[in-house]
This record gives sequence, structure tokens and C-alpha cells, in this order.
Amino acid sequence: MPQRTLRFKIRQDGLVEESVEGVAGEACHQLTKRLEDSLGVVQRREPTSELFLKDNNVQSQSLPVDQLS
Repeated sequence: MPQRTLRFKIRQDGLVEESVEGVAGEACHQLTKRLEDSLGVVQRREPTSELFLKDNNVQSQSLPVDQLS
């Protein structure tokens, strides 16, 4: 299992900057939702390239076209 890292930077003006590493796809939002709800309003999101990776926990199945009818 890859390492997951959450980093927080609390600025002098009180804003909290959060960064997430090692989480693919939309799982990042699921991982941080409760924490973000506790901290307050999210002012901005900046997606990283990991957002566009497929989550390894998602399962899919392909069927040949002749079995769809």
C-alpha cells in the first residue's frame, strides 16, 4: 500500500493550507472531507496530477459486445 501524506500549513493570517500526497482520484476529497468541514469554508482547491489517476480500489468489468443484448 502506498504511503499517504497529509500536510498542513497554518499561515500567520489564520488560513490553513492542506496538501495530500499518495491518494489517487476522488479519494482525496473523501479522505479530507470531515476535517475540512471542521476547519471551516474551503476557499480554493488546486488539484494535482494524482486527481486524474485511477483509484486502485475501484473494480470494473468488461463484457464482450455480443453479451450485452
